[in-house]
Amino acid sequence: MAQPGLPIEALPAWALLNGITFPHVKVTNIEGKGFGVVRDGELQPEVPLMTVPNSLVLNVQAVDEYAKEDKNFKQLLGAVGHHSARRDILLFLLVQLVLASKTHQAPVGVSNPWTEYIKFLPKTVLVPTLWTEDERLLLRGTSLESAVNAKMTAITAEFDAVREAASSLPSWNDVLWPYEDGNSSASLRSWILLDALYRSRVLELPKSGESMVPCIDMINHSTRASAYYDENAKDEVVLLPRPDSSISPGEEVTISYGDAKPAAEMLFSYGFIDPEATVESLVLPLEPFEDDPLAKAKLFAFKDLPKVLVARDKGSSAVSWNSPFAYLMCVNEEDGLDFRVLQDSVGGRQLRVFWREEDVTDRIGDFETLIQNYEVSTLIKLRVVTVVQERLQQQLERAQSSADLASLPIGDVDLMRDECRQAASLLRSIETDLLKVVIDDLEKERRMLLADENVVAYLGSMETAEADLVGEEASNEPDDFS
Repeated sequence: MAQPGLPIEALPAWALLNGITFPHVKVTNIEGKGFGVVRDGELQPEVPLMTVPNSLVLNVQAVDEYAKEDKNFKQLLGAVGHHSARRDILLFLLVQLVLASKTHQAPVGVSNPWTEYIKFLPKTVLVPTLWTEDERLLLRGTSLESAVNAKMTAITAEFDAVREAASSLPSWNDVLWPYEDGNSSASLRSWILLDALYRSRVLELPKSGESMVPCIDMINHSTRASAYYDENAKDEVVLLPRPDSSISPGEEVTISYGDAKPAAEMLFSYGFIDPEATVESLVLPLEPFEDDPLAKAKLFAFKDLPKVLVARDKGSSAVSWNSPFAYLMCVNEEDGLDFRVLQDSVGGRQLRVFWREEDVTDRIGDFETLIQNYEVSTLIKLRVVTVVQERLQQQLERAQSSADLASLPIGDVDLMRDECRQAASLLRSIETDLLKVVIDDLEKERRMLLADENVVAYLGSMETAEADLVGEEASNEPDDFS
């Protein structure tokens, strides 16, 4: 289904019709950024740069209200909605996209202001889920490689689940399933686009929570933002100038999408990387040891995704790393770890985690603290540091081996967009530099731990035990009288 479009010049008329006011700014095309907002006219004290009525704010509550107006959408929401705010909003946007495209005549929804507003939104976003398969290969060796692959798998499965659940609803079966020519009113591509629009435009409002707000979602990001959004006493969403900033006539008005978001998250959610970000960080998945007999139990009890987080503050050059699962990986039964299946008060069975006879199931992610009073805690810390260092080294080697990927004969390189090549290259450069710094820092920490008297004593006892074992094996060999 082709996304319908309206020129941005028509937006003021739509805004006026729907009660949105922005007397001192205008929405326009900004070179290299797409749509944006610039100052247009004299600013007046106490007058917001933009005001959006609460009735236009799209969130879970608005979706529920819309379901009361249309029984067909209510059926769809009941069949596949109520999983998350994101999915409910995507279902609503899908209906508006179908209505706006006018490719389907079945009564699948009731038109509202969003039916027209969706025509102003871009037809694509430079987030990696909307890159081509060849363009996504540029992410090899970055932290987004596995994240984007997992997202594509999840979003495809989600749309398949939506189609399957809606197949019993006559009005929606024709919309979501392909016709004989292979086309349909709503496709996987449509769902991926709506997911990208949601991720790149959703705001966390103080009172209304996760919401999409028309016109305010046209404002671009800056680490030195000149404005911010809020909700007033009437629950209207207002755009206000920051007290410590000044906006010159014709200057772009910006907000902050988040001061501490890493490059990978910015690219994943918004389709660009902020070169002025003050914090560099990345998150990598972590796999348990293949030969660990407790690996499955650890994964089940941990519940969260096993990962390693590393970061560096560009201002202070301070380096940090964190990996609760790495600590769980590096303790075992001989250290005092135990898993037990116990019966609860209602007759069910639960997997409980014990550390030196203490039930620590609710502290499964706090083994860094739990081992502190253990006599060989330094040895366990050495194991953890080694595991994390090896994981980062593995990632660094993969990133370096993929550095020249854009010049390799994979697919049709000529069809790769420059924006994708540049974003992937910048992400790899940022993450490679960060990995090198953290690996060096971990090596210093590892050497300090190796010099600890408890570690030296333990390693010495292990060498003695191995030497004794070798001696026993040698004494058991038959005498050689040759």
